[in-house]
Amino acid sequence: MSDSRPIGVFDSGVGGLTVLLELRRQLPAESAIYLADLAHFPYGPRPQTQVRELTLSIIEVLAGLDTKLVVIACNTASAAGLHAARERFDIPIVGVIAPGAAAAATATRNGRVAVLSTQGTLASQEYVHAIKEANPGVSVLGKAAPELVGIVEDGDADTPRADAALRTLLDDVFAWDADTLVLGCTHYPLLRASLRRVIGRRRMRVVDSAETTAARVRRILGVNRLEAGPGEGSVLDVLVTGDARRFELAASRLFTDPLPAPAPITIAARASLAAAT
Repeated sequence: MSDSRPIGVFDSGVGGLTVLLELRRQLPAESAIYLADLAHFPYGPRPQTQVRELTLSIIEVLAGLDTKLVVIACNTASAAGLHAARERFDIPIVGVIAPGAAAAATATRNGRVAVLSTQGTLASQEYVHAIKEANPGVSVLGKAAPELVGIVEDGDADTPRADAALRTLLDDVFAWDADTLVLGCTHYPLLRASLRRVIGRRRMRVVDSAETTAARVRRILGVNRLEAGPGEGSVLDVLVTGDARRFELAASRLFTDPLPAPAPITIAARASLAAAT
């Protein structure tokens, strides 16, 4: 028996497309709905309670569109809302922190892992908990890098501006002698060209959660017999809150694969969210 219902994927902007593209590479038969919440971009500086409410509201929308599984393709939203979402919704929900943390705990050779993330993800300490859950002997250095999200969304991921920001951030990481760097935001893998220049000849493993998250989704679909059947044909729909044209411009600058034209959508704010916005 096959299940042709789509997988729901969401982020505050284009960063979650790194996860979506890996999902489509590993699971080419699966349909997907990608939701970019530009109306509330960026999530990183927002209070955790507000991001949690946004996360629950978006998953409610995606569940209403008959998705069979939802991927929170945003580290900040995973940190703030994953546990609450799993308690509230019956469909499988996958975050991006645990897969990346497990990969980093396995990759490190000297037991020193650095994590670049937004302020919200750093404040949650979810990466510290997840990495130490995988290997209690690993030490973790967290660094907030909020400016990197704006650099990516502005289309400056492979520019001197990105190089300068990364050099400033990574000076402490190099001095601490980390041998593994976790890109704790789904926007950050789009900075790989700049990262290669800044890291240079240093022996450092760079981990992002796109590949490991897609692999986890594949396993969950298999265990629960939710895979799409061969030959059914996959469909991709894109939904955007806020400025859809801004999303199209950012996506076109960063990805060679064309995306379908985004459809506008409004996320109904709960009372607590409306009061904080």
